[in-house]
Amino acid sequence: MKNKQVILQDWGLTDYKVAWDKQEAIFADTVRLKTEIRNRQVAVLAGADEPAEETPTPNYLIFCEHPHVYTLGKSGKPEHLLLDEAGLKEKEAVYYTINRGGDITYHGPGQIVSYPILDLDNFFTDIHLYLRTLEEAIILTLADYGIKAGRYPGYTGVWLDADNEKARKICAMGVRCSRWVTMHGLAFNVNTDLNYFKNIVPCGIDDKAVTSMQQELGREVDINEVKKILTRHISVLFGMEISG
Repeated sequence: MKNKQVILQDWGLTDYKVAWDKQEAIFADTVRLKTEIRNRQVAVLAGADEPAEETPTPNYLIFCEHPHVYTLGKSGKPEHLLLDEAGLKEKEAVYYTINRGGDITYHGPGQIVSYPILDLDNFFTDIHLYLRTLEEAIILTLADYGIKAGRYPGYTGVWLDADNEKARKICAMGVRCSRWVTMHGLAFNVNTDLNYFKNIVPCGIDDKAVTSMQQELGREVDINEVKKILTRHISVLFGMEISG
């Protein structure tokens, strides 16, 4: 049974490890429910049980911001963090190696972090389309502010001037997917302190710049307004019914 309803949650400024643990719990519950549903379906097909009304798997769209933190994905290189323990302490930042795809990135105040925990069986089972759809939501959101953005061939995320030497990244992405349930997601620079990116090789790319909406527009942007616009675009592109 497909469920297009998505529970919207805003966790505000949340410690990265706390948010990671909460994600893992929601993710594990969804995978467990999927497994139970599948096992019951197999039993019914084998004639061992009567069909029962199934509880559809839930979907979540989570927003938050994090205190200063660097995270390294499964395909990343530890040397892409350019700070030692003393340097991290000086910057009031922490560092985690985590179970998403991608290399190293930074999260901090003024950045929209979104964690869609979706059962893609409710939408479409194509991880590449999933990433492209999230990218499109960011591209459309930026267009609403008069910022022209696009994709950089061979890389995930959203870029400005991707076709020339001024290419700069405004949104990074890294996801985990198991049994078509997703976690982790995107980091969208709105009013982000870009100096923190100087302490890493962002996403393993050492010859491209990083930017933010504030940098491009020359003014601070209402981050809650951006979240609302982004939510609208995500919901339309995925055909979601947002609640919460």
